[in-house]
Amino acid sequence: MKLSYITDKVIKRFIQEALREDVGDGDHSSLAAIPATVKSKAQLLIKQEGIIAGIELAEKIFGFFDAELKIQILKRDGEPVKEGEVAFTVEGAARSILTCERLVLNCMQRMSGIATYTNYLCGLIKGTNARLLDTRKTTPNFRMAEKWAVAIGGGTNHRFGLYDMIMLKDNHIDFAGGIENAIKATHEYLNATNKQLRIEVETRNLAEVEQVLNAGGVDIIMLDNMMPSVMKEAIKLIDGKYETEASGGITEKNIREVAECGVDFISVGALTHSVKSMDMSLKAT
Repeated sequence: MKLSYITDKVIKRFIQEALREDVGDGDHSSLAAIPATVKSKAQLLIKQEGIIAGIELAEKIFGFFDAELKIQILKRDGEPVKEGEVAFTVEGAARSILTCERLVLNCMQRMSGIATYTNYLCGLIKGTNARLLDTRKTTPNFRMAEKWAVAIGGGTNHRFGLYDMIMLKDNHIDFAGGIENAIKATHEYLNATNKQLRIEVETRNLAEVEQVLNAGGVDIIMLDNMMPSVMKEAIKLIDGKYETEASGGITEKNIREVAECGVDFISVGALTHSVKSMDMSLKAT
């Protein structure tokens, strides 16, 4: 899967920092109890149904820590799995396997939980033109993996951070003195800095939608916390001039109705901020 934010440099830095946090000056439990010469084999055991994610990252973690570890991949990222299946086996120095165990599980359990929920919500809007988006409501220093998991689950990544897109939300608009002022200032900033960034503007009602349409010069209009009936009116007003994103208060119960309003995108913060991790374990064989 080709994603611009997944690079060897970024992954290496993530693994280094994660191992530094967990291992510190040494995995003293393994160093104390397991002789350096002991070789072992372990398997990643799936303990509940879902969509697996993080296989590629796990392979990179093991390989970074100990290049001599041998990994046999049995399941690929994005594949459905069920209880009792084995996703991969890893063989080599027992100390290395034990030291990497928790980092691999922490990443894979959370990523698989996100991919599973993303896949589920994508299924609820299947057949409509709407695409499911993630948000910046992510775990600090773990955004790469969480957005990667959304993509694995079939969702679409929104902006990665504050730097790769302009999103004028309610506070920006209020602080700027209104929608027209915010959009005008944004264009002046982009011209002055010679940056080319897409512009999205949040609207809270039909009056604000009309203000954006009158001002122009944007790429996406966000329809925030609107009732479906109001959202339909907003989409009629926009009339295909700009892409639309529904946001705020999206749940499993109403996401289909929102999608059927005709929006292009639906953003759901719950994909990453409140998902339940998938149960799995790394067991010696």
